[in-house]
Amino acid sequence: MNHLVLAGKRVLVFVGDVYEDLELWYPKLRLIEAGAEVVLAGPEAKTKYMGKNGYPCVSDAAIADMKSADFHGVLCPGGFMPDKLRRDPKVQSLISEFARDGKLVAAICHGGWMPISAKVYRGVKVTGSPGIKDDLENAGAVWEDAAVVVDRYFVSSRKPDDLPDFCRAMIDVLFKK
Repeated sequence: MNHLVLAGKRVLVFVGDVYEDLELWYPKLRLIEAGAEVVLAGPEAKTKYMGKNGYPCVSDAAIADMKSADFHGVLCPGGFMPDKLRRDPKVQSLISEFARDGKLVAAICHGGWMPISAKVYRGVKVTGSPGIKDDLENAGAVWEDAAVVVDRYFVSSRKPDDLPDFCRAMIDVLFKK
């Protein structure tokens, strides 16, 4: 397979303070390696956010300025960040639009909180951190304890150890769109 299988694809990645370092950086670099353009959107543009483990990340853009029509998918990393970003109506509407349009909605670990708040998981098979299993089920999702779960254009994983499977699945979904 051509190593630039995602050339021309754009992926939105949410970032904010106390994101899970590996769950943002590993997929970001894998997506770039596969040829995708990655845009990191935070509460503010060109702002430095610190990861849970101390690794900094500078946002490319502000969430408020993002349009789902400009992207082929969205990635919701974990950490403590999702608990704050899930309350942002713009985050909710963006995720809802990605799901409505059949575009990639990827979430790992506690990142699943964002699609939960966007109300897009009803009847969807997912996984996530065991700590949010009840939240996922209460949102109507069908929980599976697996390294990665793919249900149409929804891709989810549990933890950093699952990142190789998670990234392969994201790239596969994006490639097929």
